[in-house]
Amino acid sequence: MRTIKQIHKSEYRPIADLITYSPMPTRTLNQIDPFIFLNHHGFQVYPSQNQGLPFGPHPHRGMETVTFIVAGDIVHKDSGGHESVITAGGVQYMTAGRGLIHAEVSSSEFKKNGGDLEILQLWLNLPASKKMTEPRYLGLQEDEINHFDLDGGKVKVQQLFGEWDRVNGSFEPSFPITMSTIYFKPGGKISKSIPANENIFCYVVRGAININGTEVNLRHLVEFKNDGTEITFEALEDSILILGHALPFNEPMVAQGPFVMNTEQQIREAYQDYQSGKFGTWNQ
Repeated sequence: MRTIKQIHKSEYRPIADLITYSPMPTRTLNQIDPFIFLNHHGFQVYPSQNQGLPFGPHPHRGMETVTFIVAGDIVHKDSGGHESVITAGGVQYMTAGRGLIHAEVSSSEFKKNGGDLEILQLWLNLPASKKMTEPRYLGLQEDEINHFDLDGGKVKVQQLFGEWDRVNGSFEPSFPITMSTIYFKPGGKISKSIPANENIFCYVVRGAININGTEVNLRHLVEFKNDGTEITFEALEDSILILGHALPFNEPMVAQGPFVMNTEQQIREAYQDYQSGKFGTWNQ
């Protein structure tokens, strides 16, 4: 059994009128290499005639985003010409690489009618050898993502990256990584073997789950030691879990604003390149 090192409670960090919690980075946890940042927006109910998500055009370099739409929708647009509207159950995967500008806002329909909203965004680091890779983006709706059932249908797994139970992930990652969104019905129980040298990202989005004998509630992140391979999960109620694992990069990381690089000099270069227009142009 993997030993739980610590369970981290998300810190409340609202953004304008958007309810936001973050378990990483916090005062108790900086990162779980190569998983470096998570914002959990919502759950909340927006009224009609709302302003929607506040994430207008902004740059990124040296990292990736994985965005989980649990409720509501999100419009993605970037300087590489990608644009999509992804709804509940869907996932977006964006590689910023050498640099791009993107916006993440709500659809005109959502802003007009309002409704439930819950969205999470996870940042993945990129290894030094791929910091300046070509940007890319793919958004998939729920029915486009590979999935399978476990425990007699009590557990549904969306396979995003890597392979599990002979099901391949729907996204092609930039580096070896396995990640799933797991939906549990009450009493749903599974186990998974993860190599001891891989770091684990384990976050309870909704509900409550008994993880290796310890109850973990929503908006809590589980940090594991690298001392075992087996993890068991048993849902105490309807629950959603994000589970990922990968080898750590063990490289220096300097993060400032929207840029994640290996040195301070690279951060300065990122700001200079952005200001000089090397991240592409933004067309409204």
